[in-house]
Parts: sequence; structure tokens; C-alpha cells
Amino acid sequence: MTSLDPSILTLWELPEGAATRLINVSENHTYLVEAPGWRSVLRLHRNGYHTRRAIECELAWSAALVAEDVVKTPAAIPGKDGELIQTARIGDEPRHLVMFEFAEGAQPSEDQDLAASFHRLGALAARTHRHSIAWRAPEPFERLTWDVDAVFGPYATWGDWRDAPNVTADIAEVLEGVEEVVIRRLRAYGQGPERYCLIHADMRLANLLVDGDTTWLIDFDDCGFGWFLYDFAAAISFIEDHPQVPSLKAAWLAGYQEIRALSLDDLAEIDTFIMLRRMALLAWIGTHTEAPEPQALAPDFARISAELGRAYLASHG
Repeated sequence: MTSLDPSILTLWELPEGAATRLINVSENHTYLVEAPGWRSVLRLHRNGYHTRRAIECELAWSAALVAEDVVKTPAAIPGKDGELIQTARIGDEPRHLVMFEFAEGAQPSEDQDLAASFHRLGALAARTHRHSIAWRAPEPFERLTWDVDAVFGPYATWGDWRDAPNVTADIAEVLEGVEEVVIRRLRAYGQGPERYCLIHADMRLANLLVDGDTTWLIDFDDCGFGWFLYDFAAAISFIEDHPQVPSLKAAWLAGYQEIRALSLDDLAEIDTFIMLRRMALLAWIGTHTEAPEPQALAPDFARISAELGRAYLASHG
């Protein structure tokens, strides 16, 4: 869906001549909305991924983070009816839409020295975690859950990793072993409130915009209940085999622990969370083959996942 019916924009008070341009396809379609002297970002939600209440809860948390000066993230723009979430029929389906203020800045490039960016990410993560522990969420509160059942269970959020492209019998054998160890270790690690609560769950460089001294954290669409250290695993999504990862981990942990302490038990499971996230992404690729990013990643992702899995089993299995 490269273009939207222009009549959809009439749901908001926008300058005359406003038009949309598709800028990203992932869980959702994201459009830049442009008019003379105006820019905003429109998110068209994937059908069936979130209920309206779940989106309301996402927006409530991101607004609370801004109100309490925890992070900077673009505010949602209400429609003409005063509602932050609009619904329009697109094709044969009703779809939810949210308009956000435009944030200036650029995401850090993977080709540069990323230590400073990961130090910043670690501090951002720690601040959001500290907030989520203390925050009184509106009831009923509905968001995704990023636990072992969400990745490996019969109703996994992104599907079964076994159905992903190029998962051969040899690769499946390695990853079956990884799944078993990850589940066992995380069941033992537990979900105490000091290590498991509301998280961003997609805090990677693509969702970080840096504009001089200002850093914006964007895209809370996957926020939900999970382990705090899952946010580090999300930070290195798709680059888990990059040679910079050990230094990025050190930078992220340094930034994090300037704000919030971690225990030795927490530190011992970082690689477990990396594998949990990696296998979730493998499943995601298998169920999102219509999007450009999964298509580009599909040829080698299963093979590299197995290589990472062998190394993980050698040190943790």
C-alpha cells in the first residue's frame, strides 16, 4: 500500500495541500505527511496486531514518559473529533491510524563508531524501566507480552521460527537446543518486578533520532511486558554477529548502570536475551515476507542464527 486515499487526512486539521509519502513498512505502514510549513508522521496500524485499547495504553505510557521528563518522544496529534486514534475503512477493513508530531534528527549509522549511541540507549532504557516500575498504569491496561511463551509458545506473537525461510534440518536441530536452554534459564531467572515490567521492546538505532544535543526515542508500537534486558537484545536486533557487539554491550551497560543498577544474575543472562530476541526475529521474518526488510534479511538469517546459537550453547548450555 504505497499511497493512502487523500480523504483520510480530513480526519485531522491539516494545512491545505497535505499529502502522504510512504517511508516505512514493518508491522505497520508509516507515512510522512507534508504540506507547506508542515510535517507529521502517520502510522497505519497492521490489522489484528493491536486492539484500540492496546494502542490507547501505548499512547498513555509514552505521554507519561514525556510529562515526567523521562524521554523525548513525539506526541500524538488528535483528530478533529479530539481522539488520538482514528479509524478508517481501507479496502475492505477498518484500520486504526495515529498521527504523530514530526521529530527532527537522524538515526545513528551502523557504519560509525556506535559506542556513544549505545551509551545513550542504555541510559534511555534505564530511565524508562525505572519509570515503568513506579508508574500507575490506567486500567484496564492492555499490551503485548514478550515472555518465552510469546516467542516459543503455540500462539507465538510472530509465529513459529521453524516456519521461517531456510531453516534446514541441521539449523532446526541447533535452534531446538537453543530454545530449550533459553526457556530453562529464563524460567529460573524469573519475572520479579526488579527485572520484568513494561518495556519499549524495540529500542534499536532505527528508533533513535539524534538532533544535536537532543535525542528522540520513537515507535512504542511494540511496548509491552517483558524483561528489562530484552531492551538490550532489541538494541542489537539484526546485528547480533557484528564485531562491535562486545563494545556496544559494554557501552549500553555503562549507560544503563549510571541510572539503574543491575545484579550479577542480570548480567549472566544477557546472551540468553540476545538469543530470545534473535529467534523471535527469525519467526518475524517468516510471517512478514511481504515487507522489504524481512525479504532482504531472509537469505542468511537462519544460518547466522544457528551460528550464534552454537556459540551460545557452548557457553550457556
